Amino acid sequence: MIINSQNLDALRVGFSTAFRRGLGQATSMYTRVATTVPSSTKDNAYGWLGKMPNMREWIGPRHVHGISEHDYRIKNKSFELTISVDRDDIRDDNIGVYEPMFVEMGESVTASPDMLVWGLLKAGWTTPCYDGQNFFDTDHPVLDEEGVVQSVSNDGGGGGTAWYLLATRRALKPLIYQEREKAQFVAKDNPTDENVFSRKEFVYGVDGRWNVGFGYWQMAFGSRQTLNAANYEAARGAITGMKGDHGRPLGLVPDLLVVPPTLEGAGREILKSVLVNGGETNKWANSAELLMVPWLA
Repeated sequence: MIINSQNLDALRVGFSTAFRRGLGQATSMYTRVATTVPSSTKDNAYGWLGKMPNMREWIGPRHVHGISEHDYRIKNKSFELTISVDRDDIRDDNIGVYEPMFVEMGESVTASPDMLVWGLLKAGWTTPCYDGQNFFDTDHPVLDEEGVVQSVSNDGGGGGTAWYLLATRRALKPLIYQEREKAQFVAKDNPTDENVFSRKEFVYGVDGRWNVGFGYWQMAFGSRQTLNAANYEAARGAITGMKGDHGRPLGLVPDLLVVPPTLEGAGREILKSVLVNGGETNKWANSAELLMVPWLA
């Protein structure tokens, strides 16, 4: 292949097409548990996470709910993936071997939010959320009816493989995917570019900015106890019994059981089996959706 502008343009289009094909064919699950929030600055403040207001009878002046009670911010991070193509491979018309790499580049971009979201969920026992406590914790501070701080738990304890019960049907899901700049395909393939002149490498890459964080801890229950009917029932009771400050019921209903591959069978036994224990009716059948997440392996 002769290296000229026409052939380089065609090469760039081919690599970009392979990249977009990878974007479209990759599997993604993060939207099931994370709300996408657009960002226009280097970080977003989520002070309003400390407020879950409710309607009240209008007696006297309005009660204005502030939004800066907590200083919880998600700072956008930059991500990139770059591939170099040897000039000799272009001259020798040996570019077919690179196409799968650009397809993989697209799949990697699609998988990036999943890796971040599910990685953050796994780290929920050691990563703080908006109230300063770890996302899964036994000591979340909540005001009771008398305005006294009480400790509330969304941690089932245990030391085994983690599983998660979530309420995902509210406006804000338990996790947040914050997107500042979508991934863009770029190229440094001018024959006079330093990378081509000095190292005979034509460089193609993708970059963007985004990050993840926690939403309301009340909408998630994490457990490292054995995944069985009794512990599942306890997790449901914890979420449905959640209250906001001053004893206000939140009305949460868990709808998603998230498990790693090793617990898929146990999850199916709880949620899919109609009969258990040799013929008894399974009261928890179809009480939630089961989501097996490979990124939790």
